[in-house]
Amino acid sequence: VVYLSKKILGALKGVEKPALSLLVPNLKGLTLLIDVGANVNCRPHHLEQFGMMGHIFMESVLGLKNPRIGLMSIGEEDSKGNELTKEAFKKLQASPLNFIGNIEGKDMYSGKADVIVSDGFTGNVALKVSEGAIETFFYMARTELMKNFFSKIGLFLMKRHLKKIFKKIDYSEYGGAQLLGINGVCIIGHGRSTPNAVKNAVGLAKDFVQNKVQEKIQKGIANIPHTIGKAEV
Repeated sequence: VVYLSKKILGALKGVEKPALSLLVPNLKGLTLLIDVGANVNCRPHHLEQFGMMGHIFMESVLGLKNPRIGLMSIGEEDSKGNELTKEAFKKLQASPLNFIGNIEGKDMYSGKADVIVSDGFTGNVALKVSEGAIETFFYMARTELMKNFFSKIGLFLMKRHLKKIFKKIDYSEYGGAQLLGINGVCIIGHGRSTPNAVKNAVGLAKDFVQNKVQEKIQKGIANIPHTIGKAEV
């Protein structure tokens, strides 16, 4: 789907690598992860563009002013990471974005950042690990709670509260992943998408058009000076 979207619709002027983004719940609201799989090989200025596209999405679609941009890395210190993240850190820091520094994997769902930037390989692995961890946790919890009569009673009493939690982490509530930076609208649904997920995906596409996200991304990218760092040569 990503390949065909790039091939048929093409990228917006100035966007070198359209990126796949996904909204995930955090302790305070929602966080946008970008890129979660469209681009395995990236250069520092690509991650800077991802940050700009994520910034515009959060402002235009969710109405979040001056969203906090974080860079996925192996530590919060400026010196942590590989050549890609170190150079991307410098570019994001020098950009007009509200860049708050490096974000570790443990803070993906803390609400520390509104947008978390990474290359597609790192983002996809982080997302899949999260999905697996959540599924494993709930399987283990359910298995343990179904072992005896009293724990079953406890599970029954918690049912209403558990439904609220499930709703917050249910992928269908967020429609699907957004391919940002293409000359059109592309929302990629989960392979197990429910009618509710499809409905929300259509609503998200409508918000894209009404808020002129593509036009804003193109203008935002045009304001980023393209300079090549040592990790990009």
